[in-house]
Amino acid sequence: MKRRQGIRDGLQEAIGRSQVWRSIFRQGLPDTPRGQILTMVSNVFLHLHPPMVRRHGLRMRYTWCMGGISLFLFLLLTLSGVLLMFYYRPTVEHAYGDMKDLEFAVSLGLFWRNFHRWTAHAMVLTVIFHMARVFLTGSYRPPREFNWVVGVILLVLTLLLSFTGYLLPWDQLAFWAITVGTNMAGAVPLLGAEGPLSVVDVGSDVRFYLLGGKAVGQNALLRFYVLHCVGLPLLAAIFMAVHFWRIRKDGGISGPL
Repeated sequence: MKRRQGIRDGLQEAIGRSQVWRSIFRQGLPDTPRGQILTMVSNVFLHLHPPMVRRHGLRMRYTWCMGGISLFLFLLLTLSGVLLMFYYRPTVEHAYGDMKDLEFAVSLGLFWRNFHRWTAHAMVLTVIFHMARVFLTGSYRPPREFNWVVGVILLVLTLLLSFTGYLLPWDQLAFWAITVGTNMAGAVPLLGAEGPLSVVDVGSDVRFYLLGGKAVGQNALLRFYVLHCVGLPLLAAIFMAVHFWRIRKDGGISGPL
C-alpha cells in the first residue's frame, strides 16, 4: 500500500514539474490557502485585464496589431451575421431564394452580405499574419507554448468558420466547393472511409457526419448552418477569452504587436 502511495506521489510530482503542466497550470495545484486565492484571482473569467501593461504594448508596430484586428473583425462578423440571420432560412427550398431577396429586395441587404463576406476573408488573412508574426519572433517559446497551441486552435476554428459559411448561399459554387471539401475529409487517415489505415466505413466516417448523409443536401445545409452560426462562434469566443487571459498571465504581449 505504501509502495503504491509512493509511486502515485512520485508520478504526481513528475507531472507537476513537466514543461507541459507548468505551461498550462502556471501556479500548480492549489494545496495552500494562498495558492487557492491565486487560483481564484487568476481565473479566466475574473482576471482578463492585466495589472500592468508594458509600454510597447500600447503602440502600433510594424506588424499592425494583427491579433487585435482579428478580434475586431470577429466582432464585426458577429454583428453582420446576426443581421443576415433575420433574412435567411436554412432549407434547400428557400436558401438560394433568400440570398437573392437579400441582394435585390432587402434594403442594404447586398451591402451587409458583401460586408460579411469580405470581412471573413480579411479575418482569415489577419489571423494567418498574426500567427506568422508569433512564429517569426519566437513568441511561442516558454512560458507561452500553451498559448501558441490555443492560437493554432483559433486558426483552425477561423478556417472552419469560413468553410461552413461557404455552403449557405446554396448556389452551384457553394454546392461543389463543399462536395470537394468533404470528399477530401473522407480521404483523411483513420477517420475517412477512403483514407489510408481507415477504421470506419462509409456510413460512419467524418464525411458522413459532416454531411449528415452521403451527399450534400438538406442535412448538410442545416448542420453547416448550426456550426457556422452557433457552435463554432461560441468555441472561438471561449478560446479567444482564454488566449487573451494567457497573454496577460504570461506577462503581457511578447515582442511587437
